[in-house]
Amino acid sequence: MNDIKLKEPQPAEKKTGGFKRFIRKFLVVVILALAAFIYWKYFATYSDGVQGGKMQKISRRGNIFKTWEGYILISASSDPNLSIITPKEWNFTVTNDSLAHVIESYAEKNVILRYHQKNGTLPWRGDTQYIIYDVSLVK
Repeated sequence: MNDIKLKEPQPAEKKTGGFKRFIRKFLVVVILALAAFIYWKYFATYSDGVQGGKMQKISRRGNIFKTWEGYILISASSDPNLSIITPKEWNFTVTNDSLAHVIESYAEKNVILRYHQKNGTLPWRGDTQYIIYDVSLVK
């Protein structure tokens, strides 16, 4: 009797081809780049600032997503009797309901609005890039 043992064939290790590795790495890079772009466009703050003017309008509007939208009039002159200079409208969005009600109570008064400006708009965040986070009344 022969004690010859036959080697059983070992399953071959699957080697990932170079093209498959490239596709996987490419997809990871694309997904990371897309995530970075979405963060930069919609969530990163482009600028912070203060804008003053006469409060004109604020209303809650939207078909699906209700947001507070408003505008103030910015005048180049502090003299209300000077009507030669046409005031400019400055549109803004308020995401906080209680802050919107405070701004609503300041209708026809001079206010100072503090805002964050985003690079883009989202439907549930409003129509403008200017998101108001604080308001004060000019005395």
